[in-house]
Amino acid sequence: MSANAVAENDTSVDQSSNPIVRFLQGAKLLGQTLYVEGLTLVEHAEQAGVEIPTNCTSGTCGACMVTLLFGEVPLPVELPPGLDDYLVEEGARLGCIGCPSGDVDIDIRPPL
Repeated sequence: MSANAVAENDTSVDQSSNPIVRFLQGAKLLGQTLYVEGLTLVEHAEQAGVEIPTNCTSGTCGACMVTLLFGEVPLPVELPPGLDDYLVEEGARLGCIGCPSGDVDIDIRPPL
């Protein structure tokens, strides 16, 4: 676990002043890390010791598709080929290009 990662049961972190990026698989917490502005979801996942598969790293292939459960991961004005309107409505985001805006909960499974 990296220095920026937060232990799963570490209750000493005041989440109101330190945004947290959490990675889940269903109800199971896989890892979490402190939010760092400008880092993608894949980079945050690496800091949390969680693997999100990637391939193209440009939003084209969709291999890194995850589901946004809570928080904000802004979308580009024009959706990349790896996303469409239906998937976005279901919470889909691309981990390789998606940069969270503070606290977020991410299910590493796509919304399919």
